[in-house]
Amino acid sequence: IAPGLSYCNYCGARLSGDKSETPLPAVKPETLIGAMVFTFVFGIAAITMLVGVLKAIIRLETGLILSLGFLSLLVMIALEGVFITLLFAGRRRTAEKEEALKSKGLVTSEVEAAQAKGLADAPASVTEHTTRAFEPVERKR
Repeated sequence: IAPGLSYCNYCGARLSGDKSETPLPAVKPETLIGAMVFTFVFGIAAITMLVGVLKAIIRLETGLILSLGFLSLLVMIALEGVFITLLFAGRRRTAEKEEALKSKGLVTSEVEAAQAKGLADAPASVTEHTTRAFEPVERKR
């Protein structure tokens, strides 16, 4: 294992850090937003049908119908609040991870470091590359 690596070259296992922390599986923001839209549309449709059934088929009093409809609306709003909380918690968790990496000085990944070095200039043609394969190549830096 090369010094300074935080993972194993052979298996990819993490070598350093706190292993007692088990990260929660991250929920994608797109999934949460989709769930919020579905809950809102389905909830409004379900509450409308509930009020219609309570009024036309069961024939309850208007006050009782309104209170049940309002209670259903509050449940739907509470569920939307849970989705919003999960959405912002994921963003907060991402920001905290970035801050932790910045404080440790690990802001550059290996990919960014490789890109900073730059790639060598490509040969002009395949023929030139083939004929110069055994000649020493001098690079100016």
